[in-house]
Amino acid sequence: MLYLTITETIIRVLYTVLACLTFHFVIFAVIGILKKKTFPKAKEQLRYGIIIPARNEERVVANLIESVYKCKYPQDKLHVFVIAHNCTDRTAEIARATGATVYEYNNPQERTMGYAFRYLFDRIREDYGIENYDGFFLFNADNVLDKYYFEKMNDAFVACDRKCVITSFRNSKNFGANYLSALYGLYFVYGCRMESRGRTVLGLSTRVQGTGYVINSNIVKNGWKYVTLTEDWEFTADQLLAGSKIVYCDEAVFYDEQPTQLRVMWRQRVRWAKGHLLVCVSRWKEMIKMLFTRPTDGTKIHRASIYDISVNIMPVCVISAAITVLQILFVLLAPAFGVNAAEYYPQQIVSMLKGIIVPYVATMFPSFLLYFLERKRLPKMSLPLKLVAALLWPIFLFVSVPAEIAALFMRDVGWAPIPHSDTTAFDDLNQAEKQQKDDTHV
Repeated sequence: MLYLTITETIIRVLYTVLACLTFHFVIFAVIGILKKKTFPKAKEQLRYGIIIPARNEERVVANLIESVYKCKYPQDKLHVFVIAHNCTDRTAEIARATGATVYEYNNPQERTMGYAFRYLFDRIREDYGIENYDGFFLFNADNVLDKYYFEKMNDAFVACDRKCVITSFRNSKNFGANYLSALYGLYFVYGCRMESRGRTVLGLSTRVQGTGYVINSNIVKNGWKYVTLTEDWEFTADQLLAGSKIVYCDEAVFYDEQPTQLRVMWRQRVRWAKGHLLVCVSRWKEMIKMLFTRPTDGTKIHRASIYDISVNIMPVCVISAAITVLQILFVLLAPAFGVNAAEYYPQQIVSMLKGIIVPYVATMFPSFLLYFLERKRLPKMSLPLKLVAALLWPIFLFVSVPAEIAALFMRDVGWAPIPHSDTTAFDDLNQAEKQQKDDTHV
């Protein structure tokens, strides 16, 4: 019937357009599986400021600072700064005891991590001089670093002539705590291996994910201005608009702690979605305009990267959900246009079930692939936990759909810290890494 032909064509066209817009992610994944970019050994060891924002992080902040001190890099080239932000515990006291330079900042109205960055960079400019550092590393207080982290990041930073932001491999120190931390761990490893790695091999810009990256000190010579719910996305967009690139260093590994509770996961995912939408509203139009602009001020435009990130910040989940709703509406209205419901509905039910089951099974495949590809770097997990995480992986990704829809209609998502209690330290991770390499060799 004409009705079925028209409606099915509309849905097919919409899904095809969406698939075409995002197909380049498949290319990134394939290249990330097969290749990686390495950087030559740097001839100079630069001086860096280590930026650590901490809000009630007395359990974990010392472990990060300890890992900085134990890294294979000249300690006289590293200066650890901690900003105790709206703390009500002993975070500042414990950080000072390690020898770090600690500032305290209390303002309940300024809760996001970006405000902590802004305050701390202002203090560094006044007390030490931003220009006295070649670059700054930005971390979270729950991070722990691999022993070669600074060495590998310095290699990449020098190789890029200090002009690029360098980001790194984000691993999880509590990967095997439960199924939720395993899912989060897979999520960030997927982003590194299947997205960032391919982008860098192709010479495109990637994006920063949270923390674990180094910036040129010139970027913050006039202060830090990103204070929204997702300052990393905002920072990424502005770097591209300014003609800069973000480069991924696969050999530099840091670890962080992932949520283990569903309520914390949901709160975080809605916050991510809201921040994502805000960046889309504030930057998307400017980025699309940049695609078709010939700059007169000499700014270099990385058009392929701008297109990639523009698609990234689109509310793809909301768009997909809207197409699905439209498809269901077409099905429900079909009898009103003379379609035989007794024959049509069973066919549509079978078709929709296939449309769920086939993508679900296909989406599980990357999780098993990551277990194999990153077996030397992923912390040990039991086989049952691996299987559970792989089975739940499509559901974990699908949570983005209701999270984006919720964020779309929520005016004030707010910001709340993610509790950290995993006390895994530098020595624990390096011993585990050595044991895992020995086991793999055997």
